Amino acid sequence: MLGISDRANARRYRTGMADPRIIDVQLDETSLGWRSPDVEQERRIAIFDLIEGNHFAPQRAYPDGYAGPYKIKLQSEEGRLGIHIHRENDTHLETLVLALGRFRRPIRDYFAICDSYYQAIRQSSPAQIETVDMARRGVHNEAAELLKERLDGKIEVDFDTARRLFTLICVLHIRN
Repeated sequence: MLGISDRANARRYRTGMADPRIIDVQLDETSLGWRSPDVEQERRIAIFDLIEGNHFAPQRAYPDGYAGPYKIKLQSEEGRLGIHIHRENDTHLETLVLALGRFRRPIRDYFAICDSYYQAIRQSSPAQIETVDMARRGVHNEAAELLKERLDGKIEVDFDTARRLFTLICVLHIRN
């Protein structure tokens, strides 16, 4: 049996009023460290691509049936990721906190392969660059699947959204 807010959300989806997507992304400046030009470019691209196309649907039913669009702010503190979710008008809806322990290795692996990729771009043959890039995509894809798994039941995201969010999580973990 559906509750009132569940019925409201269902009605929004049926009438086309739901808009389960991110329209703005902010990274907590206190979580950010120094970033190389390569990393800064990755951040800009991830945010641009994320806003251009994403699926982001928090699974909590809000009392008024709100179902998007969303603004989010990502914050990393003490081994946890805070995903602050806001309405289009900036009203706070909820904050989801995820422990990042399971992401330590994928983040470390992603940094290592990205370093190899940036070095390959500067001094390797196209075939070598392609090999490193394939490895980079593989690590990135595995991390995106892990993020989707960790968000399951909390926020529904598609694969591309998870990939871009993982990139931003990595940016938050760069230290001087």
